[in-house]
Amino acid sequence: MNNPHFVKTGCKINLGLNITERRPDGYHNLQTIFYPVPLCDELTIKPLPGASCSESEGEDTLTLGGHPLEGDVRDNLVLRALRLLRQEGFSVPPLHVDLRKVIPSGAGLGGGSSDAACIVREVAALYGLPLTEERMERLVAKLGADCPFFINPRPVYAEGIGDVFTPISLSLKAWYLMLVKPEVFVSTREAYAGVHPHMPACSLLETAALPVGQWEGRMVNDFEESIFRNHPLLAEIKAELYRQGAVYAAMSGSGSTLFGLFRSRPDCASAFAGHFTFVCQL
Repeated sequence: MNNPHFVKTGCKINLGLNITERRPDGYHNLQTIFYPVPLCDELTIKPLPGASCSESEGEDTLTLGGHPLEGDVRDNLVLRALRLLRQEGFSVPPLHVDLRKVIPSGAGLGGGSSDAACIVREVAALYGLPLTEERMERLVAKLGADCPFFINPRPVYAEGIGDVFTPISLSLKAWYLMLVKPEVFVSTREAYAGVHPHMPACSLLETAALPVGQWEGRMVNDFEESIFRNHPLLAEIKAELYRQGAVYAAMSGSGSTLFGLFRSRPDCASAFAGHFTFVCQL
């Protein structure tokens, strides 16, 4: 590869999320549905000057733009994914990646996981690495439980710690989606500290088979109760989505993005002034 390679990588929302039990290893088993969303980060991949296709040593570089990311850039999942490829024995020359963050971080949308899966998938294709889709999924699972979803994003029912996927025939085509992400940070520790594991009253899969208009009150996110108590703004945004005409609204993952599903394109950005918003037709 001599010329820069440009690719967009999307995100996901959680349509309901049930925390079913605490495991002996300290993690929690859950049930959720991942649904792909076309809000995309942008990656440009190119070999470093002077790097040859046979060279697999050297330091990858990463430049960041768009939404700011905290922490050491060397810990970014994109660079960790490239290092993982080499640790698994694949020959990949030193690369430079330019990452423009369009997906907000700490949003419950899986943006970082999507970037990691994307770089593995694209580098495998660019350099002819003998990686099947299944093997790529196993590889990126080492970087995060939801990373495998982004190798081939499609609606899935997720169990375990969110790492056991079953494709489902759920389509929200023609529905309009609105995302609202305030400047609120919810740590994973905070999110799990407030949950009380239990089996849901309504099966998530049974609820998802119902018309979207029947989801409210049946499909729930178990993180909402305690997180809304700690961050009332999130509850206010969810209520406002319903006031603006959403047929179903919820928090994605452990937050702090709220989303609403609408029958027609919502024209309510002014109601969420000061927050990140995104609207699309699914």
